[in-house]
Amino acid sequence: MADRGVDLSALPKEVRDHLAELDLELSEGDITQKGYEKKRAKLMASYIQHLPKADLSLPDVQLSPSHSADPSPSPEAPGPSNSSASRHHRAHRSGGARDERYRSDIHTEAVQAALAKHKEEKMALPMPTKRRSAFVQSPIDNCTPPDTPSASEDEGSLRRKAALSAVLAQTLQSPDYWINRSVQSSSTSSSASSTLSHGEPKSQPQPQPGVSLLADVLAHTNIVENSVPPDVTSSTPQDRGSRVDLPPAVRGMSRGQSRSSMLDTADGKRKGVPVSSRVSTKIQQLLNTLKRPKRPPLSEFFLDDSEEIVEVPRPDPNTPKPEGRQIIPVKGEPLGVVSNWPPALQAALARWGATQAKSPALTALDITGKPLYTLTYGKLWSRSLKLAYTLLNKLGTKTEPVLQPGDRVALVYPNSDPGMFWVAFYGCLLAEVIPVPIEVPLSRQDAGSQQIGFLLGSCGVSLALTSEVCLKGLPKTPNGEIVQFKGWPRMKWVVTDTKYLTKPSKDWQPHIPTANTDTAYIEYKASKEGTVMGVAVSKISMLTHCQALSQACNYCEGETLVNVLDCKKDMGLWHGVLTSVMNRIHTITVPYSVMKACPMSWVQRVHIHKARVALVKCRDLHWAMMAQKDQKDINLSSIRMLIVADGANPWSVSSCDAFLNVFQSHGLRPEVICPCATSPEALTVAIRRPGARGAPLPARAILSMGGLSHGVIRVNTEDKNSALTVQDVGHIMPGALMCIVKPDGPPQLCKTDEIGEIVINSRAGGTMYYGLPGVTKNTFEVIPVNQAGAPVGEIPFSRTGLLGFVGPGSLVFVVGKIEGLLMVSGRRHNADDLVATALAVEPVKTVYRGRIAVFSVTVFYDERIVVVAEQRPDASEEDSFQWMSRVLQAIDSIHQVGLYCLALVPANTLPKTPLGGIHICETKQNFLEGNLHPCNILMCPHTCVTNMPKPRQKQPVDVGPASMLVGNLVAGKRIAQATGRELGVVEDQDLIRKHQFLSEALQWRAQTDPDHVLYVLLNAKGVAVCTATCAQLHKRAEKITATLMERGGLNTGDNVVLLYPPGIDLIAAFYGCLYAGVIPVTVRPPHPQNLAATLPTVRMIIDVSKAACILTTQPLMRTLRSREAAVSVNVKTWPTIIDTDDLPRKRPPHIYKPPTAEMLAYLDFSVSTTGMLTGVKMSHAAVSTLCRSIKLQCELYSSRQIAICLDPYCGLGFVLWCLSSVYSGHQSILIPPLELETSLPVWLSTLSQYKIRDTFCSYSVMELCTKGLGTQTEMLKARGVNLSCVRSCVVIAEERPRLALTQSFSKLFKDLGLSLRAVSTAFGSRVNLAIGLQGTSGPDPSTVYVDMKSLRHDRVRLVEKGAPQSLPLMESGTILPGVRCIIVNPETRGPLGDSHLGEIWVNSPHCASGYYTIYGEESLQADHFNTKLSFGDPQTLWARTGYLGFIKRTELLDASGDRHDALFVVGSLDETLELRGLRYHPIDIETSVSRAHRSIAESAVFTWTNLLVVVAELSGSEQEALDLVPLVTNVVLEEHHLIVGVVVIVDPGVIPINSRGEKQRMHLRDSFLADQLDPIYVAYNM
Repeated sequence: MADRGVDLSALPKEVRDHLAELDLELSEGDITQKGYEKKRAKLMASYIQHLPKADLSLPDVQLSPSHSADPSPSPEAPGPSNSSASRHHRAHRSGGARDERYRSDIHTEAVQAALAKHKEEKMALPMPTKRRSAFVQSPIDNCTPPDTPSASEDEGSLRRKAALSAVLAQTLQSPDYWINRSVQSSSTSSSASSTLSHGEPKSQPQPQPGVSLLADVLAHTNIVENSVPPDVTSSTPQDRGSRVDLPPAVRGMSRGQSRSSMLDTADGKRKGVPVSSRVSTKIQQLLNTLKRPKRPPLSEFFLDDSEEIVEVPRPDPNTPKPEGRQIIPVKGEPLGVVSNWPPALQAALARWGATQAKSPALTALDITGKPLYTLTYGKLWSRSLKLAYTLLNKLGTKTEPVLQPGDRVALVYPNSDPGMFWVAFYGCLLAEVIPVPIEVPLSRQDAGSQQIGFLLGSCGVSLALTSEVCLKGLPKTPNGEIVQFKGWPRMKWVVTDTKYLTKPSKDWQPHIPTANTDTAYIEYKASKEGTVMGVAVSKISMLTHCQALSQACNYCEGETLVNVLDCKKDMGLWHGVLTSVMNRIHTITVPYSVMKACPMSWVQRVHIHKARVALVKCRDLHWAMMAQKDQKDINLSSIRMLIVADGANPWSVSSCDAFLNVFQSHGLRPEVICPCATSPEALTVAIRRPGARGAPLPARAILSMGGLSHGVIRVNTEDKNSALTVQDVGHIMPGALMCIVKPDGPPQLCKTDEIGEIVINSRAGGTMYYGLPGVTKNTFEVIPVNQAGAPVGEIPFSRTGLLGFVGPGSLVFVVGKIEGLLMVSGRRHNADDLVATALAVEPVKTVYRGRIAVFSVTVFYDERIVVVAEQRPDASEEDSFQWMSRVLQAIDSIHQVGLYCLALVPANTLPKTPLGGIHICETKQNFLEGNLHPCNILMCPHTCVTNMPKPRQKQPVDVGPASMLVGNLVAGKRIAQATGRELGVVEDQDLIRKHQFLSEALQWRAQTDPDHVLYVLLNAKGVAVCTATCAQLHKRAEKITATLMERGGLNTGDNVVLLYPPGIDLIAAFYGCLYAGVIPVTVRPPHPQNLAATLPTVRMIIDVSKAACILTTQPLMRTLRSREAAVSVNVKTWPTIIDTDDLPRKRPPHIYKPPTAEMLAYLDFSVSTTGMLTGVKMSHAAVSTLCRSIKLQCELYSSRQIAICLDPYCGLGFVLWCLSSVYSGHQSILIPPLELETSLPVWLSTLSQYKIRDTFCSYSVMELCTKGLGTQTEMLKARGVNLSCVRSCVVIAEERPRLALTQSFSKLFKDLGLSLRAVSTAFGSRVNLAIGLQGTSGPDPSTVYVDMKSLRHDRVRLVEKGAPQSLPLMESGTILPGVRCIIVNPETRGPLGDSHLGEIWVNSPHCASGYYTIYGEESLQADHFNTKLSFGDPQTLWARTGYLGFIKRTELLDASGDRHDALFVVGSLDETLELRGLRYHPIDIETSVSRAHRSIAESAVFTWTNLLVVVAELSGSEQEALDLVPLVTNVVLEEHHLIVGVVVIVDPGVIPINSRGEKQRMHLRDSFLADQLDPIYVAYNM
């Protein structure tokens, strides 16, 4: 790209626009790479010529071009690069010249380049909002920085910005070098950077202006997102102000409009609620982020077939494929036979113990790094003998010894006490029991302690050896015994300090057989899933391995070795305990605790003891360099071999280079650095032999990360940033045979240019996983096969778990481990490489370098990458977020893979492995269980979930009715309709008079049966506080009528608001209004403790209904006029308020009789769940038909009693409370739901006491009883509560039946005699208050299971119970007499077949007669109340309920003997979310969300500009708040195939609920956008 040096900002605007357009075309795939480069070169041609020749004099930099060794080798990480331009090949570099290669800072530079691309969009990611109280950092003394752990840390982190110069010099060597390079070349690498400087030139060349803009060209990075969401932001002007106008809270909208079409107008076309900018601008930012041009979509969709077959992603034709020939197994040098090699390892110890007793075997250091004691070979031998004797002869009785040869024994010793461990290990070998070294368990809940328990169990260990000091430190129970560790078998503990051992008797000699295939020791290993298994090593393997190491490392008798590794396992055990004894080597162990206190200690030991060999990890190199400043006189020239145990890690290259760079001046020779590769199963796989003095150093492989991610080796000829530099780990071990096989599937031999798993055949490897024969077979007995699948020979190989290849000269290269492999969308990424990239993101001051974990979780049919890091206590919110967004961008650019989640946790909270590394499995477990407790989190599902099902394309609706009808009927069996039974005709004249008007019915009852008790009101104790006979009710109504006529100054037909608590006063006031000829409007009184929230609704209903007068009680009247009320409403403008508590005994002059039954009887106001206040008009005719319908359905007559426990203000609840008894004459026992708050059992004990057969309640009442009384059924039983009398318990609701709640209620109170068939649900809506109600006759409500995927397509497919993605639905009561229902397509208004989901329309004489003005929207009136089908039966007038449902014909028979048609309600049409062309019901998503974590008390979802917003109430502690974000995102993605845009965590009780217990999602939405929720945390998923 010749324009790398051109200042793009200086170009004319049109040229810049053209360039941007070109980039977009290329990214969208509308133009080929070649065409792009041609057009671009043409555009830029006139500007490039003016670029001055770049002449940068860079200090100290030699450009030594080469292929085999790059001038700046450094670990870098894989990631495909789209640039295929060829690179100028450069001549080979000269042999061992010391050039800049040892100070390479490529990775940091690669990351800087990648981030520069994103510079323009620096803060385009909206920052999460966090409540200040949440996550207060602990006081500083608790924030000790965590230990830098042993494993994947900062080894790669020794680079410096100064080295940028090298790259810049090369970049600018000639402008034509850049021509034809694509903009999209992806910068890449995998190592880390650091802020240390080690002898580098301090003068940093100042790049010229042209150079600093190298980044700008790269600024067009694209975030992946395949199914590009509709451009929801296009209508918003860019310079938009900080307010978003929302429609007013009370609003009407035609049912035809989908909810979303209404919301999309939220950008100022409607005047309404001004919204504070904070949330909305954030969401706007989020939308802008999502709106950026995307990478060309990958073809990785799978079609959401009804069977949901995950489509296999079609392979990309440009994917690199292996082209080499099949690999030939590589043979190690033959294992020589040396005359004095012992026949068994114990024999070597016996020999040295006898002949070289004074010779030092082991020196241990104290915490300051000074020698603590030296164990000679004589002492080691005599103590081991004593232990062996004690183990075999002194632990039990002679006849019943505790230990037999071959038993397994745990060795529990801290690293700081190697001497005790050596004695125990060799003591076990001499006693022929099998040692199983494990870590010291520090607490009962140690990370992985359970897994160690699994190991001990599978190995059958019941005895543990330990030292006295260690035993004292173990956690004890109160009575002094060692605690039973979680998951451990019962253990006996034996202390092995010398004073407790017995000297063997003269005649006792240990049995030392020649090494055979019996197990010698068991070494533990943790698998990727966290299971700990024991690798058994036989005596012959142990001996052969020591021989092979002696030969490979050329060990000589009497040498000195410094060992910094853990001597219980791996290299620390093999070299430092076993091979060293075989060769009479003096080992100096430097434990982890010493290294922490004094990082230079191992280097000082090498210097003091003139050690020949040192055994270290990259971490130790790193620490030594950091501490090296004060040490002048250190000499490392004695070292002939510096063995780097984790030299197989890709980032070890830079650690080795940097260490050499610092210590070469202290006598360290370059050729002594010997990286090696090991595995618990195969032991040592390969080790580099020390080179001859001055011989050229081995070459390095510079591989293309793109190739690596496809498992192919390609020399990186492209941009340096996308290269991974790996060093060899030498040749394979003597006597071994090695192949490379495919890591997954059958062990097929790889081709020569393919990455695969290294498998080894050798006598010196592990033999099995002890006690696990099944797993053993797949690992230790692998027979490679060729491409035809035929086995190649008979020799079994062992899998090493290492991924790599064989390079030139049979050198082995390792590029990663199976356990760190992340397979995302068919491409492989290495966890260590991602860690390295994250570490290279400056500044690292936000997180601790060594505390980053990378793992993958499976969500929605693919692996998703999660990065977790520990945040420093002093990092600010802003810094952390900045760092996180940069890490995202760096990994996206360099590895071409999206991160799913990036979480920061407080310092020291990640589970640790014994040596201080991160316990990845436990971390992953915590993440998935919601126990990680992050303090910052960033989820990016939009970028990395690329396999979403295709959005559904809706068919156009202009098909003719006939074909429509046929189509619908072919799809369903029959037209979906259902009818209740006939209402019958009322014959008797007297009855007609009585039933025409309720006011007359009451008068008639007062005359004919004055003392019949109609109503009994109970208090919390279950005591009747008030009763009303027919006559009493009539008289009270008359008093109210008289007062109204006197004081109200009302005209006939005026509206009067009734403001009463639930009770008989409310009923009397209602009939008083009917007698006076005014229209009653019942309103729920404001809550005295919460006036601010409840009073405005009261005020609104009073204003909307234009009420002329308010009837209420004295206390409420005082409340309405109080100061507190004045805060939220204007109390001076109330209409006349009349209190009806102490009225004079007056009778009205006359009682009003309406001229016709079509006159209004009352208004029913209710706030719908979408936050719309709607009043409907109920005529006298509708009221009496409704009461008659209920009477028929429930068989209500004067001698019956029913109990009602629900709110009496609107809908069917009001009808049952106030109207039904007066009509049918039955007695109603009224229990106000508020009384349950003082005494929960009052409702149930009333049912039992009065032997009630029929009761009506609300969901809130049922929920209160389920949650509050669930545990107290025994106590209720003892009190004599018996519910066997209850025949029907009906929940009155206007929603989908809450099946889980009704079922748990039935099951809980089954013990009290409640029949499982008793509970059912009614269904009503605004247009018709009662559509379905379970009566006395007719079949029980049926439950069906429907497929949720089909439901989203508006299809109904019945499935079996327990089918995946099935949703149980219960019938909403039997359809009432006189009601007809039909299912209609809400868009076409044509009738549907019974396998379709559609809107429920009703035709019935008791429908409401219209809305009471929703601000004069008359069109709505006709549309909702008197609408006709577009075809089929165009005459009937229907009312639209606004609910989606379906009708199924069941096998059950109804009262008339026909098959019963069941009506199923799925949800409100206004509430549905249209996302990706599919229809979702909020309740389904909420059910999934509430299951995601134990601390989610309640949740609600809504959409805003096509983003799904999930609000979750947190019932746990605030530190769990951020745990919910990934879990909520996962569950919605898994179960609903939707990406959550915003997750809001709030306190319990924030989600508003109306009187019927339904969530007010639109109120919640408005509060969220107006920033009134005071959320604990708001996460914007990128």
